Amino acid sequence: MARRPARRRQSSARRARQARDNSVLALGLALGLIALVASGLVWLAHHLLLLLALLTAALAVTAVTVRRRVVAGRRAYESRVAQLRHIGPFLSMSPKDFEHALAVLCRRDGCTNVSVVGGAGDLAADVLATTPAGKRILIQAKRYGPRTFVGSQDVQQVNGTYRDVHGCDLAAVVTTNAFTKAASAFCAQVGIRTVDRKALALWAEGTGAPPWN
Repeated sequence: MARRPARRRQSSARRARQARDNSVLALGLALGLIALVASGLVWLAHHLLLLLALLTAALAVTAVTVRRRVVAGRRAYESRVAQLRHIGPFLSMSPKDFEHALAVLCRRDGCTNVSVVGGAGDLAADVLATTPAGKRILIQAKRYGPRTFVGSQDVQQVNGTYRDVHGCDLAAVVTTNAFTKAASAFCAQVGIRTVDRKALALWAEGTGAPPWN
């Protein structure tokens, strides 16, 4: 019976030593952290000018790189616009390149939010853009050879989607050839703009009106 108090005293002493050791360890860690932070602050104080110089150099390199990319992009765009001043390049393009070329003409003439969306399931939309007057226009691109004409079915599909599906105010069909009489009559009736090869050539040259005017 006399041993139990001794064990309790030993257990209490052991817990006390452990708590003291934990306190010393926590204090040591705190002092070490303070010393580390202080060393970092001292290092920063001694190397502040070097850090500022490195930061300035990095910003300068970034600015030069961005400027070069902007200039290169502008030159590429201007070169592309110059190439599209004549009808010839349009006649040898693939259908996808034709869509992108029409997007370039839209940007050249002041459109914003221009996007090429043509592809499977495009629902008659190849190019979407906002005109300088703030109206949204859908352009259906028909890169056709000299023996293929835009028919009624093509323009009827455009008429069925440009307002309700794509939320556009205007619609135009642009082709490298011509429209059938029935297709032209339908477009005139419902207000879809038609741009045949001759009108496209004038638009590309800048002497003809774009399809939203």
